[in-house]
Amino acid sequence: MESRRKSGINLPPTMSETTLRLDAFSSPPSSKLRSRTSNLGSPMSNRSPRTISNLSSSPSSKSATCSDRFIPCRSSSRLHTFGLVEKASPVKEGSGGTNNDAYSRLLKSELFGPDYGCFSSPAGGSPMSPSKNMLRFKTENSGPNSPYSPSVLGQDTSLSNEVSAPPKPPRKVPKTPHKVLDAPALQDDFYLNLVDWSSQNVLAVGLGTCVYLWTASNSRVTKLCDLGPTDSVCSVQWTREGSYISIGTSLGQVQVWDATQCKKVRTLGGHQTRTGVLAWSSRILSSGSRDRNILQHDIRVPSDFVSKFVGHKSEVCGLKWSHDDRELASGGNDNQLLVWNLRSQQPVLKLTEHNAAVKAIAWSPHQCGLLASGGGTADRCIRFWNTTNGNQLNHMDTGSQVCNLAWSRNVNEIVSTHGYSQNQIMVWKYPSMSKVATLTGHSLRVLYLAMSPDGQTIVTGAGDETLRFWNVFPSVKTPAAVKDTGLWSLGRTHIR
Repeated sequence: MESRRKSGINLPPTMSETTLRLDAFSSPPSSKLRSRTSNLGSPMSNRSPRTISNLSSSPSSKSATCSDRFIPCRSSSRLHTFGLVEKASPVKEGSGGTNNDAYSRLLKSELFGPDYGCFSSPAGGSPMSPSKNMLRFKTENSGPNSPYSPSVLGQDTSLSNEVSAPPKPPRKVPKTPHKVLDAPALQDDFYLNLVDWSSQNVLAVGLGTCVYLWTASNSRVTKLCDLGPTDSVCSVQWTREGSYISIGTSLGQVQVWDATQCKKVRTLGGHQTRTGVLAWSSRILSSGSRDRNILQHDIRVPSDFVSKFVGHKSEVCGLKWSHDDRELASGGNDNQLLVWNLRSQQPVLKLTEHNAAVKAIAWSPHQCGLLASGGGTADRCIRFWNTTNGNQLNHMDTGSQVCNLAWSRNVNEIVSTHGYSQNQIMVWKYPSMSKVATLTGHSLRVLYLAMSPDGQTIVTGAGDETLRFWNVFPSVKTPAAVKDTGLWSLGRTHIR
């Protein structure tokens, strides 16, 4: 212990001072070390190198010789990444030092970024000033300050740390229908509702005196009924479950059919003339007629109707139940939009801002109490209402007659079909009402609209006696760009 204290070196108990010694060599170094020191050309080459003996308890072991310095290769170092700045090389007289300095600064800024050299002392002192963080780490950016920037002077340093996300590309909607069905005798009448798509993927179409069912999964066509030469189909509407379908006739009747068995279940009366619009809630069937009345039917009771709503002054052409079955919206040829509930025989809201017939009505599935309505030729507007207080939220002049409206269940968008004068189909984002797509193809006004059960496809019908299928909305699971699946032929087929 006394020897350790005298030497001032703390050694492990198993090691003695004799095992650790520094030997000075007077003889020339080894050939290997000589070649290294001669290549270095350092002033240290004239001094005697020192080696540290092998730490071994055996006195007979040979001592290993190694150098006491490590010389790194600076060519592969990225000193600028850690903020290490080298001193500028001295400028020779008569070599244009000012121009060289400017060129050097410009070159370093372009290669290593504008922050290179920011730690240099302003007074010309050492760049390794103790007041600076010499080893500050910097993240390399490949953005605006990239060394490969085409700009000579680089970009603005204030934007160097901003990572601008690329703009989201707009969703692409196919401009052509992927399926076209011929629909002979499809009437060109604004006040009728002759097309509806069930939750079981079956499309119902009223053609003249008959109703046809088209199964989307296999394109099979079934003739459901024929009303005879004295009557005609004015409206069709599926129940929410998709098993039963109601048919409004020109004689004022409402028939209920079992679509799976092609069997009539019930015939309901009460209207004096044609029944042009129908709407199902969970248990109530509402019917609107040219006689200006709205009847509430319950097929569980023997009577034709359980209540009557009187409020329109002209033909009722639009009817829609809210998704919670609490409110019924009705539109008429008297330019009125009325909102009803089952607790009162009088409308709870009277909305009179439209200047033409209101056939297009749609409740939003995304926001309770949000109602959209569209006016006819003299109005051309889509209006949005808060039915809790009756306020108009927004309106958009579409430039042509609004025939139908339907909300997407998958995204917060709405589709509208139009008549005079452009006969187009338009998809809008809500609430900005920016256009997503404008689709054309019908030669007459697009009077009929229905949506597939998955919410991706719409079918439109017009007086040109065609039904056209369009992919306009994304699916719920994959909100990506809608692509034409090509599963159905582009050729025409007949609905009957």
